[in-house]
Amino acid sequence: MKEILREIGMIARALDSISNIEFKEYELTKGQYLYLVRICENPGIIQEKVAEMIKVDRTTAARAIKKLEMNSFIEKKDDHDNKKIKKLFPTEKGKQVYPFIKKENDYSNRMALEGFSKTEADAIFNFLQRVRKNVEKDWEFVKKGNKRNY
Repeated sequence: MKEILREIGMIARALDSISNIEFKEYELTKGQYLYLVRICENPGIIQEKVAEMIKVDRTTAARAIKKLEMNSFIEKKDDHDNKKIKKLFPTEKGKQVYPFIKKENDYSNRMALEGFSKTEADAIFNFLQRVRKNVEKDWEFVKKGNKRNY
């Protein structure tokens, strides 16, 4: 069996490293740009949903979101109906940085798929979605305190 997950991991780490270097000038530290993008694309989202989208635990998400809030990239607002619920919104500063992050993402996508036909790129996308869905099943299972049977 091919070591597909190693390849995916190397790609993800390389792109994350590049992003962390390039976003440093915006004072976005490790991985915070992922959260900011989700919040900009889904204004009013709640913290748990962001964590679920990024596939991290709630504590990790809370830490990153707190830093984004401290650095004025996002703000929390009370829900109109339920004051316990805090909704996340990008600030003007967050909205100004978002286009640069999006541009970097688009560039990275183009660069990564250089030399691939549209059909090949579509196939990779579809295969990776299937891989993600398979992994999500285990992620949900383990997140609930279960152990996988190897």
